[in-house]
Amino acid sequence: MKLAVEHKFSLTVYLWGLITGVISGLLAYYNQAGWLVGFLMYFLTDRFVMAVVRELPPDVPDQRAILRKAFWGWLLFWLYFTMLSYTVATHFTPVCYSNQSLFCRMCESGNASIKCISNITG
Repeated sequence: MKLAVEHKFSLTVYLWGLITGVISGLLAYYNQAGWLVGFLMYFLTDRFVMAVVRELPPDVPDQRAILRKAFWGWLLFWLYFTMLSYTVATHFTPVCYSNQSLFCRMCESGNASIKCISNITG
């Protein structure tokens, strides 16, 4: 299956967002400022895209325009995978703070498929 250059470009940007997001999330687990490393890796997007795709789509005139064209796609993937990998690394457990929340009601009725911790005071 042969992909168009535009699709290769987009998939490569998304892949770079995934890679930098996982790196950010894992580094943030060990150091609070670790997410900055992944964000700074955004500035390597043009080099990564050119190494993988080797040609630019028609709407990207030169290599300098890659960062501008790829920003939103990269940012959304980076944020998602940063939060996902950080949450997995920290073994996040949700906590009920209000007995009126949907999550708390699901825990009380036994419909929640995860272990629930209740921190309701008063």
